[in-house]
Amino acid sequence: MEQVSETFNVDLRRLTVLRELQRRGSLARTAEALHLTPSAVSQQLAALAREMGVPLTEREGRGVRLTAQARVLLAHADVIAAQLERARADLAAYGEGGRGSVTVGCFSSGILGLLPGAMNALADRLPQVRIDVVEAEPPDVFTALDSGQVDLAVAVDFAAAPPHTDRRYHRLDLFTDVLDLAVPAGHRLAGRDRVGLREFAADPWIIGAASSCCGAVARSVCAAAGFTPDIRHAVNDWGALAALVEAGQGVALIPRLVQPLYAHRRLVLLTTEGAPPSRNVFAAVRTGAERDPVLVAVREQLRLSAAELVGRQAG
Repeated sequence: MEQVSETFNVDLRRLTVLRELQRRGSLARTAEALHLTPSAVSQQLAALAREMGVPLTEREGRGVRLTAQARVLLAHADVIAAQLERARADLAAYGEGGRGSVTVGCFSSGILGLLPGAMNALADRLPQVRIDVVEAEPPDVFTALDSGQVDLAVAVDFAAAPPHTDRRYHRLDLFTDVLDLAVPAGHRLAGRDRVGLREFAADPWIIGAASSCCGAVARSVCAAAGFTPDIRHAVNDWGALAALVEAGQGVALIPRLVQPLYAHRRLVLLTTEGAPPSRNVFAAVRTGAERDPVLVAVREQLRLSAAELVGRQAG
């Protein structure tokens, strides 16, 4: 391949494909995330390699892996993307940020427990700004954030989420969401003040898909307690999960974020011994976009709404 020329043009859309390949690790998963065919992804990467004059991928078994040159380029791509977001934010600030629209990508229990209060407050605070919501979890919500399909992501830290050191995103930690153990009203341990998770190793469990944030957290919490749960029911919907617990079909971990929605259910919520199972909820925007005046206001309201939520739980 030719050496890098002194002047070259870069298609930013192709950089997006390269960044997604870094995240997904395979052409097939990258294609699925970007709604392209694997052939189209390969063509975009080949075209970018020609523009750069360096190899960006190399064969590894039946798949591909990024070259050292690709990782150098990705570091610059992060800087380029951040600078473009700063330009966007400066232009929005020039117009005082009183108008526009924001699309928020958020996980399901966040939509149930956090966003309604925040959106009601934002309707008064930013009456001329339209707020749209899309249900999505990592890694998909961050693919949507990278591509501009969403402007702000509300997510939970788990294996599929980007690390705190990821320079592509500007993070704001919102709150720690504690999970309690939900058991049927007639369960043998329903009268206890505190329980150890390992005491439920022989119980049937109701847990969401491993790819979901709560499903992943529940599995890791049980593993940390020293057992693999017997998952009888794989359910992602919180209403269905609570109904199954009420019906005596198993036990489940339920985040406090959504517990007020199930106050009418005949089930018992138990606090676990020691440090309770929990998950960190955070908001993220593309690096550089944190100065956008509308996003500043949305993020601040999310912070305030999260603080009010934690205060109500403590009370």
